[in-house]
Amino acid sequence: MDDAAEAPDALAPLPPSVALYLDEIARVRRLSSHTVEAYRSDLIELLRLAGDTPLPDLRPTDLRRALARLHGGGAAPASLARKLSAWRSYYAWLGQRGEAGTNPAAGLRAPKRSKRLPKALTPDQAVQLAAHAPATGPLALRDKAMVELLYSSGLRLAELVGLDWRYFKPERGGAGSTSWLDLGSRQVTVLGKGGKLRQVPVGGPAIEALRSWMPLRDRMATDERALFVSSQGSRLSARSVQLRLAKLATALGLGVHVHPHVLRHSMASHVLQSSGDLRAVQELLGHSSIATTQIYTRLDWQHLAKTYDDAHPRARRRSG
Repeated sequence: MDDAAEAPDALAPLPPSVALYLDEIARVRRLSSHTVEAYRSDLIELLRLAGDTPLPDLRPTDLRRALARLHGGGAAPASLARKLSAWRSYYAWLGQRGEAGTNPAAGLRAPKRSKRLPKALTPDQAVQLAAHAPATGPLALRDKAMVELLYSSGLRLAELVGLDWRYFKPERGGAGSTSWLDLGSRQVTVLGKGGKLRQVPVGGPAIEALRSWMPLRDRMATDERALFVSSQGSRLSARSVQLRLAKLATALGLGVHVHPHVLRHSMASHVLQSSGDLRAVQELLGHSSIATTQIYTRLDWQHLAKTYDDAHPRARRRSG
């Protein structure tokens, strides 16, 4: 590859093999025009990086160098993964036509995407949301109970809407409960990811809110099992929970978009900040690997760093 070669003109004629490949994925494979244009752009990028070397002559080391140059120029891992996918597809097509030997992109991998930190509310925001005084009506009391339970127990959205109000035994060949509330024991049992059953404690405010909701639930429900039901009495959908929670956060003026997973992240972050017990948080969240839970240590560090910057006299930058 000639690093000093000029970049090809995007409007200049493409090499015959590239033009034919793009025509085939458009007409035969019927890929969308957006996808075809993205592949065109990625292959033009490869032509630029290849310089005077014909694309069929490139080796894995050449493509690895091309990825490194793009990464060094600031290309995001997701963008590099897309380019590599386009290059791999093009070389596979060349191979099918007998115009290339091994696929030089076959064994290459784009840089890993950095893990995004989960969003979490501040403790004050989370308490304000969970402890809000509900408006009148059964749906407001239901929403209050849902928010309290999400923040208290760190449930996933699917786990929340799948809860039965008590345990139901299998009857007449039917399935028994897989996730249920036990008010007396102050805990929920949920079937999480990977079919893992776990028990999670429920805090006092959430228990109180659930007890306020239960008599109304009994009058409204057409689904005999569901803990949370809609105004029509059927089991509440995940989408309805998302919409109601976002509406509530807006009404309270929190200034942030709130969805159920935010409350799960907030619970985990706040428990870790207070206790420092990573293993306990892992059990509460139902993570199979401690590595998944360790991301909350980064959230905890962010919290500590901000507190330090705000409070330590020598951490403040002097103006002027």
